Amino acid sequence: MRFAFKTSPQNTTWADMLAVWQAADDIDVYESGWTFDHFYPIFSDPTGPCLEGWTTLTALAQATTRLRVGNLVTGIHYRHPAVLANMVAAVDIISGGRLELGIGAGWNEEESGAYGIELGTAGERMDRFEEACQVLISLLSRETTTFDGSYYRLTDARNEPKGPQRPHPPICIGGSGEKRTLRIAARYAQHWNFVGGTPAEFARKRDVLAAHCEDIGRDPGEIMLSAHVRLEPDLDYRRVVDDAAALGAEGLDLAIVYLPAPHDPVVLEPLAEAVRDSGLLTAPA
Repeated sequence: MRFAFKTSPQNTTWADMLAVWQAADDIDVYESGWTFDHFYPIFSDPTGPCLEGWTTLTALAQATTRLRVGNLVTGIHYRHPAVLANMVAAVDIISGGRLELGIGAGWNEEESGAYGIELGTAGERMDRFEEACQVLISLLSRETTTFDGSYYRLTDARNEPKGPQRPHPPICIGGSGEKRTLRIAARYAQHWNFVGGTPAEFARKRDVLAAHCEDIGRDPGEIMLSAHVRLEPDLDYRRVVDDAAALGAEGLDLAIVYLPAPHDPVVLEPLAEAVRDSGLLTAPA
């Protein structure tokens, strides 16, 4: 198993996030760092502070040299996929080929409604998401893209320069919907993120994803499996390790540790030491 960390850019400051990422860049237990893509804080006071995810990620990519970087996950309805493809290529270049492209169908009704950004029904969100995956992959890998869908239409569209990762940065799809999300992940993703739940729930979703892969003739082993595990404010590092081990027994590849706010780099080394002592770490970052 490998390990990463996540700092949600909510209820925090830029200085605190920067300090965590720069410290983690020097600790080889952590292979990657992640933010999220929301405009309002989630699961907390929605009136609190929240830094924009892609702008923050770009700055963090410039401030680090080793960590792979990504958003878990980008709400596809916030930005036209052609605009997002240009952002992705630019950040892949800025980071020196360290970008992971995390995407999802979107779900936050509160911020979408406040900003007048159409979210749509569950079915509409998934239809739009699948079209967006096709548009993104094409713009990131082909010279020109022509696409005629229900939500997106492009004509001889270009996206230059492209980033160093070819054919495109690894795509991480987050979500657990068995009928659509996991089927879309089977077709387009190199990485699937299980947002959270019990090991039994993870195992069920893993098996559904594998079945979707088999339906299209894809080896499910081509898709990395990750999940969030939480470091709570009580800083029980052993609990994090135990939670990761339980998921690892069901085939988890990457444990992404959600760090508590306020963000403080002091938690990184004790957490890394607990991981090292556990024997779970299969490879350095």
